[in-house]
Amino acid sequence: MSPRIVSCGIVLLDLDGRVLLAHATETTHWDIPKGQCEDGEAPQVTALREMVEETGIALEADRLKDLGLFVYRRDKDLHLFAARAGVGELDLSTCTCTSLFPRRSDGTLIPEMDDYRWASIEEVPRYASRSLTRLFETTLSLTELHRSL
Repeated sequence: MSPRIVSCGIVLLDLDGRVLLAHATETTHWDIPKGQCEDGEAPQVTALREMVEETGIALEADRLKDLGLFVYRRDKDLHLFAARAGVGELDLSTCTCTSLFPRRSDGTLIPEMDDYRWASIEEVPRYASRSLTRLFETTLSLTELHRSL
């Protein structure tokens, strides 16, 4: 049995409890900023790095609430942190992705994420993957998170 992949990410909520979703380039789905740890990297460090790489938003570590480890998919777990977006982080038109990957069709390097939105709890199923939607509907209540931040 191969070891499970752990992806670390941040559930960033705005003042109304909407969650930041980033659009995965050349796919139909939206996701929270997240990614895998580099060797020896602490989960919190990974989550903060991925947030910067995928959105350009730099958060201070002391703003994060550690939510713990969640079963995500058959082969992957998520170590999630939560934070409340500050006034300067609400305008998603300034977001930019510096993390690049080769396009399947021709190998051209393209940004991992290419659009950003604040999604209400009701909108999450319309945009997010089934796995992320299921997580928010069953294990990690955005409503409860909004209350607790």
